[in-house]
Amino acid sequence: MIQARGIRRLRIKIMKINIAGFILFLLTAGFCLAGCGTPPLYNWGDFQLMIYKNLKNETGAEPQISALEKNLSGDKPVPPGFYAHLGMLYAETGDLARAVECFNEEKTRFPESAVFMDRLLSRIGN
Repeated sequence: MIQARGIRRLRIKIMKINIAGFILFLLTAGFCLAGCGTPPLYNWGDFQLMIYKNLKNETGAEPQISALEKNLSGDKPVPPGFYAHLGMLYAETGDLARAVECFNEEKTRFPESAVFMDRLLSRIGN
């Protein structure tokens, strides 16, 4: 009986140590994982919302242009496709000179888009 009581106490101590160790592990893992988040590379701003609204035909080109131009003043670069979309909006409003500027800017910042931008520029006539 005395021996069983001692074994029970020992088991309880081991369980407490295991629980404390597990809690310590969870806290350490939580702190380590909390520091793993990386900041966004681009200034997305309203870009995704404007793309969505454009595809759903919820807004015209002018409000989208003004919303997207606000994103240009951010401290981070704009994402790929930003200038291409802005150029398409300018072309839709008839401002072809600004559309060409935007397409060339997209081509300069993201060289992988050059083939598509060249195709759009050829359709405009430049």
